Amino acid sequence: MKNRSALLLAAVAALACNPGHYFEKYSENIDTQEEVLSHGMIVLGDQLEDPYSVDNITRALQALYPTRAADTPVETTDYYVRFLPENDAQFERLVALGLELSDHPVDYEIVCDGDYYHDPALPEDRITWQYAVVPAHFEYPQDIRYEVLDRVHIAEHKVVTRADGIDWTEVERESFRLTGNGAMLEPATRASDSPSGRISIVDERLDSEPIGVAGVRVTANVFVKISSAYTDEEGYYHLSRSFSAQPRYRLVFKNRKGFCLGVNLILVPASTSTLGRHSNEGVSVVVRASSDRKLFTRCVVNNAGYNYFESCDGGDMRIKRPPSNLRVWLFRNMTGSSCLMLQQGAGIDNTLVGKFLGEYATVVKRFLPDITLGLKNKEDYATIYASAVHEFAHASHYMQVGNEYWDKLMEFVLTSFITSGGVTYGAGTEKNHGYCEVGEMWAYYMQTRFFRDRYPDTAASFGTSFWFSPQIFYYLDERGLNRFRIFAALTSDVHDRETLQQRLLNLYPEYKNVINQAFSRY
Repeated sequence: MKNRSALLLAAVAALACNPGHYFEKYSENIDTQEEVLSHGMIVLGDQLEDPYSVDNITRALQALYPTRAADTPVETTDYYVRFLPENDAQFERLVALGLELSDHPVDYEIVCDGDYYHDPALPEDRITWQYAVVPAHFEYPQDIRYEVLDRVHIAEHKVVTRADGIDWTEVERESFRLTGNGAMLEPATRASDSPSGRISIVDERLDSEPIGVAGVRVTANVFVKISSAYTDEEGYYHLSRSFSAQPRYRLVFKNRKGFCLGVNLILVPASTSTLGRHSNEGVSVVVRASSDRKLFTRCVVNNAGYNYFESCDGGDMRIKRPPSNLRVWLFRNMTGSSCLMLQQGAGIDNTLVGKFLGEYATVVKRFLPDITLGLKNKEDYATIYASAVHEFAHASHYMQVGNEYWDKLMEFVLTSFITSGGVTYGAGTEKNHGYCEVGEMWAYYMQTRFFRDRYPDTAASFGTSFWFSPQIFYYLDERGLNRFRIFAALTSDVHDRETLQQRLLNLYPEYKNVINQAFSRY
């Protein structure tokens, strides 16, 4: 993993800790145009006394209620545990068990915040320790290594009652003071409702109010007290737990639809963007093209994926959704994008993948993304959105045709890209050019369809300068054969223009004249 190690070290050096790189002010609303986020590796300081440990809650109870403490034992509601998954499959099993995983210990001072952490005691090509808080009666997977770090007591797990005459919120606050963490506490007068807010983004081309970042996960924690929730379609979230201290907020880009955006130089699927510590009432974020680049691009691609997945259901007809575990990687310094579907089992030649991805090839071939999205020279919402939709459309086509078809399509596309030094798709006469013709017609058509729907004032048409003709699908769409009907024709035996035309005629004989006109016109 020499290449990956070099990339990791270079990235860490470039993003060295700078106190100005992460949020320090504890405001309720943040405009990221005024803030700079750190995307480097988290730098840990000293280990702190966890105020939620059973021992420390017991001390606090005894300090506040010395006569009642003996008759009120502090129960273990949870355990603070770390797991060491060997591979992606084990990691995903932990996620499927409902665990909120953190790649860094939550009971340490954070000297410099960041998006990821890798335990220095572990090789860089291994998944790092994953920290979690599990219920007291949790059944641990026996084939995944784990260590129980502490017994903890989180009062909100108990039935809310004052029958025992104990103010457990004040016990929690006292535990913070006794463990030397009193400075973290919010004023007792501040509302203790669970945090809520909105994650939004500005699409400057729409000239409207910020729109929601949909289906992204917001997590907040104070030590081992952790809460998370997905944003709704408008970007609003509401966490289920309240906090006495200022939580640390993060966005985890594993969407509610299932797809995830990675990778953060860590060997797990979903990228994380830290937002820093903020009020226990919540934090709202407005993301702009002129502010943090990584956060902006992640939010745009997240929305493109959410919108695309939503659009696949047409009522009585459907476009197959991309796989729910779709893994999308974003590369800032690449121009080309691809829909390799490596995690899904596509068997594309490693030499071609290596030549296409250059310095990123070692990481990609080891950790198998499905989509790689090149963001170089893509600066605004509209351009990134259009490119992302193109690849999501490819992923739907893959789900209909399978690996054998996809291997031939990707081999053709990658070969033409490498030999020409850019996106040209060859001359349309090479072996297997029909796979490319059908696949790219569909993807460019969908890119145009989504772009025009989002920006009604445009007449943009993507892909029309190439030798294949997505205009055929535009023509059919405008005359009643919509994207759902077109997709039904894109089966694994349709891999050239002639077969495509005949399949459409067989499926929709009532559109015979329109279909023949489209294919003869372009």
